[in-house]
Amino acid sequence: MEISFASSGMMGAGAVGEGAIYKSHMPSSGGYRGGRIRCQGPGTANPKSSGKKPLHFLHLDDFDKKTLVYLLKKAKEVKSIIKSGDKSFQPLKGKSMAMIFAKPSMRTRVSFETGYFLLGGHAIYLGPDNIQMGKREETRDISRVLSGYNDVIMARVFSHQDILDLAHYSSIPVINGLTDYNHPCQILADALTIIEHVGQIEDVKVVYVGDGNNIVHSWLRLAAVLPFQFTCACPQGFEPDPATVQIARKAGISKIEITNDPKEAVKGADVVYADVWASMGQKDEASIRKQKFQGFQINEALMKIAGPRAYFMHCLPAERGVEVTDAVIEASNSIVFPQAENRMHAQNAVILHVLGF
Repeated sequence: MEISFASSGMMGAGAVGEGAIYKSHMPSSGGYRGGRIRCQGPGTANPKSSGKKPLHFLHLDDFDKKTLVYLLKKAKEVKSIIKSGDKSFQPLKGKSMAMIFAKPSMRTRVSFETGYFLLGGHAIYLGPDNIQMGKREETRDISRVLSGYNDVIMARVFSHQDILDLAHYSSIPVINGLTDYNHPCQILADALTIIEHVGQIEDVKVVYVGDGNNIVHSWLRLAAVLPFQFTCACPQGFEPDPATVQIARKAGISKIEITNDPKEAVKGADVVYADVWASMGQKDEASIRKQKFQGFQINEALMKIAGPRAYFMHCLPAERGVEVTDAVIEASNSIVFPQAENRMHAQNAVILHVLGF
């Protein structure tokens, strides 16, 4: 079955994830039905009132193929509702989301806050000075306090253990807005963008050029569930986490390649993908990394090797002239800004799903 927006029969259950089992709450009587997403009755989507364990969104492979495809279709349909100007779809009316930002971000804050507002809810920003997890207050205490006030928690943090601890002690859903280890919301949005432009995700060749970072880890964990080709071209010493590569390869679903040759890697690519060479918290390494990453810039010459059908993607922010040239990011085959917009739509689908809509 090709994974595209023409797919049907997407009411799958959750699958076994790393370290925990998360069962997806697929809507039955009051959820998604074909061409329209409908709200459930008051209280039915609240894990605190139902006594059910909350459904968290921490890693993409915590969910099975049917659930991820379902989320992608839900994202497309919620996007369509918002784009139509229909203001009557307000499933989150009366609900609040606490947004923890240990790492500041424009896209993550605006996409989550705007998306939650457009669906009728209220999002509360808690910046680095508001919550100093593990310093002013223990993570387990923060999690339980916020659970009593809100319906969902989104957190963008440094340590992956922080997101795991928040989820462990929370009585409401926790959404991973980014950690140093992975970025599942970004990659779900990327998959949505690829489907919109290429037509499907199955058998698509995605080539990431740069540092084997949290973006790569999330692509690998998606590749453990959905079938596509994923290649990471990075300098020696900057490869992704070997255990995460093994997760993707052991699943036996996708073709995985880790290489140090970007020119060979991009041949036949449907998507060429970049990220900054030095992420937040690594800026003191920026000058050294620029030397190490020579030959890994995505420029017009590299895109020419990829071929005329290749799209360019970047999770942003971009350092133009460093990991990507201005000409590439502004080219007609660049889908960077539709990709950025889709963060909101993919995250809206995740929020609705974990809340039981």
